[in-house]
Formats: sequence, structure tokens, C-alpha cells
Amino acid sequence: MKKLLVAFAAVAAFSAHAADTLTVAATPVPHAEILEFVKPALAQQGVDLKVKVFTDYIQPNVQVAEKRLDANFFQHQPYLDEFNKAKGTNLISVAGVHLEPLGAYSSKYKTLEELPSTATVVIPNDATNGGRALLLLAKAGVIKLQDSNNILSTVKDITENPKNLKFRELEAATIPRVLTQVDLALINTNYALEAKLDPSKDALVIEGSDSPYVNILVARPDDKDSEAMKKLVAALHSPEVKAFILEKYKGAVVPAF
Repeated sequence: MKKLLVAFAAVAAFSAHAADTLTVAATPVPHAEILEFVKPALAQQGVDLKVKVFTDYIQPNVQVAEKRLDANFFQHQPYLDEFNKAKGTNLISVAGVHLEPLGAYSSKYKTLEELPSTATVVIPNDATNGGRALLLLAKAGVIKLQDSNNILSTVKDITENPKNLKFRELEAATIPRVLTQVDLALINTNYALEAKLDPSKDALVIEGSDSPYVNILVARPDDKDSEAMKKLVAALHSPEVKAFILEKYKGAVVPAF
């Protein structure tokens, strides 16, 4: 009986310990892969991490705001700020994890200088990533903007366009699919990796390490200090995760801690 009671107590303790579930939305690469990597370590600490994969940038925030999910991991601070402003939400950054440098890709040309007159350039249609794409092109000398520091720049802010480039705006997730149909495509690294592109080799120009677009873990204010969230942050900031990112993504994704 004593052995049975000890066994029961152990099972009860384990059940209580493992009952802390944390459901996090993430885009497939690299966010979901990083979360899957920390799952076993969190399980040992009594956190059952459930990763819900999304391929868009809207629903992860909507579902966290509506308390259908605990957190999400897919965006940078400028995007979150713009989303909160547009949707009236109050989501906050819990921790910065990594940087995914945005790059310009072409299946037709090997340098930006080769772009012909009136070439078609596709950029993300959300305000922050669209501005980010234009800033990258301006820094590369392809265009000039009214304010080279304005992260919300739009095509209307282009003051010089020597090659008379034609800009199209598409949802970020769909841009890799049209790469062969356009002359130049500005692609977020997570979508570039999904499309089997190697940002460190295939991008004609790519953001440097000074980029402000660190990808963050996001939650509601009431959830940010929960024990499970703190354990997730600690796991994401561990030396093991840093080594995982460096080894798996070969510079296409850079640790930000």
C-alpha cells in the first residue's frame, strides 16, 4: 500500500506539474522550428508547449488578442506597433529572439545593376514590411526616398527612381510564388527559407545586423509574467537555442540575444 501511495503521489505531482499548457502561434520557418526545438526542455519543466502553425500575419495576433491563444512568435516590433494601432489591440513584446534579414531576390538577374528600365519589383503589402523593403532598396542606391529613416515609407514617398521601376504590392506569404514572374522580389527570410532559397547566397542585397526588425515573442499584458511564459522566454534565450539557430540557418537567421 505504501508503494502504491508513493506511486500515486508521484503521478499526481507529475500531472500537476505537467498541467501548465502554453499555446503559441508561429509561422512555419523558422519560428515553429525554434519552438519545436525547445519543447522537450519545457516539458521537463512542466510546460506543455503547443505550437499552432499559421501562414499569414493577421490571425496570430487576432487570436492572441481574443484569448484563443496564449502568445505568438512571427513578427517584429514595427509590425506589432502598426497592428495595435490599426486594430485597437494591446499586444506587447515579451522578448526578442532573432533577426530574419529581409532580402531582394531575382530569378532573372544576378545583381541589382542588371535590372532593366521599367523592371517589375514586388514588395510586401503590409505597411511595415513594405516600408522596410523600400528602405533596403534605398540603402542599396536603387531608389531615393523622401525620408530614408521612415520605416512606414510607401511607393508614394519615392523621390528618385532612375530605372522607372514598376512596384507591385502583394501579401508577404505569396511573394515567393511569383518570383519567376517578376524581375525583383523583396522577401521576408521565413518565406524565403520555405521557398528553398538561401538568403546568404541567393539574395542580391540583404539587411545587415544593424536592422531594427528583431522577431519577438508577443502576448497580452495579463499573460506576459506567467510562470509558463517566463520559462518559454528562458528557453528561447538559452545557449542551446543560439547554437541551434546558428547551425541550422547558417546566417539566414541571426540570434538577437
